[in-house]
Amino acid sequence: MAPVPRAAGRPAGSPRGSGLAIAAALGLVHGGGLWRAGGRSPGRMSDCSPARRKVCRWGRRRMAAAGPVCKCPRTRLPVGGASALCVFVLCWLYIFPVYRLPDEKEVVQGVLLQQGKAWRSNQTAVTGFRKQLEDCCDPSQLFAMTKQNSPLGKNLWFDGEFLHSVTIDNATYSLFPQATPLQLPLKKCSVVGNGGILKKSGCGRQIDQADFVMRCNLPPLSSEYSKDVGSKTQLVTANPSIIEKRFQNLLWSRKTFVDSVKVYNHSYVYMPAFSMKTGTEPSLRVYYTLEDFGANQTVLFANPNFLRDIGKFWKSKGIHAKRLSTGLFLVSAALGLCEEVTIYGFWPFSVDLHGRFISHHYYDNVLPDSGFHAMPEEFLQLWFLHKNGVLRMQLEQCEAPLLQSSA
Repeated sequence: MAPVPRAAGRPAGSPRGSGLAIAAALGLVHGGGLWRAGGRSPGRMSDCSPARRKVCRWGRRRMAAAGPVCKCPRTRLPVGGASALCVFVLCWLYIFPVYRLPDEKEVVQGVLLQQGKAWRSNQTAVTGFRKQLEDCCDPSQLFAMTKQNSPLGKNLWFDGEFLHSVTIDNATYSLFPQATPLQLPLKKCSVVGNGGILKKSGCGRQIDQADFVMRCNLPPLSSEYSKDVGSKTQLVTANPSIIEKRFQNLLWSRKTFVDSVKVYNHSYVYMPAFSMKTGTEPSLRVYYTLEDFGANQTVLFANPNFLRDIGKFWKSKGIHAKRLSTGLFLVSAALGLCEEVTIYGFWPFSVDLHGRFISHHYYDNVLPDSGFHAMPEEFLQLWFLHKNGVLRMQLEQCEAPLLQSSA
């Protein structure tokens, strides 16, 4: 029988969604701010004739104390049909809630209100949030596929494919480390997104000062970017779609790929090989290519149980999207694996805090497919954690002393 994934229930006291509760907590709701559908239900229409309705209204005015003199017949749903409709509407509103997110101007204003305040770590909040992650998702044990958590013969359900699974055979089992190779707990971690807000940030030195640096989706780290994004990497994610688009699924570009990842030095390449059927083959090719060339990088496969549980965890907090972004997956893992987390480049808006236009990524302005991720909702959740001292979000240019010492 297939293993039943653990549910990620909503922790007590946690904010619910990107609706009014979240926005109020973030200080981003005012006047015409975030709202959720509500108010009175539309009245039911009688099927009486106009003349009959006129008589009814007259009778109600004259006979208010005694009740209406006539009752117009109304069509009613059968009890079973009404119940089914109610359940359908509730499910629809849960999956597709009706709300208005703050626009970019409102978000910038809300963030600016906090920029003058010194950020402080709240160890109580850090411990509490880490406990939530351990209860729902167990990052220290399930972050990557290992021989311990994925034994031979186990039926493994994909997290991004409906009712699709594979049985771990000898060939697949041999690709997993015995246990997690990370020396836990990690101390100070930098999680680096690819947002355009990193351009001209001068944060490279600060990023590299962390004990463990995580990066998203094989980003460029050439000398023209290193001052802003650093050069140190211990773990980098690689989406199978990137392997397909940039390297033709490694059918003819194996050496090109190996040369391109040398910039990440002795790092782990983290891949979701068992999320979608189309991603399994490219992920395995990456593993064998790096092994064949004797590269310094080591592939770790994301555990689909961990990805599924993290998705449920954030959905319970109100993020409704087809799939979480790689960045939020990585930040979630870092919060469970690291003692201190600072995130960079997590800003999904087209203007910076001073209203100036910025590109989508620090290296290009290619926009993601619309409707796949819920980036503004993710940002609001991360900003909430920043305000509560769980993690630090770097949005402004880094401190002048660090900039001077790096010059």
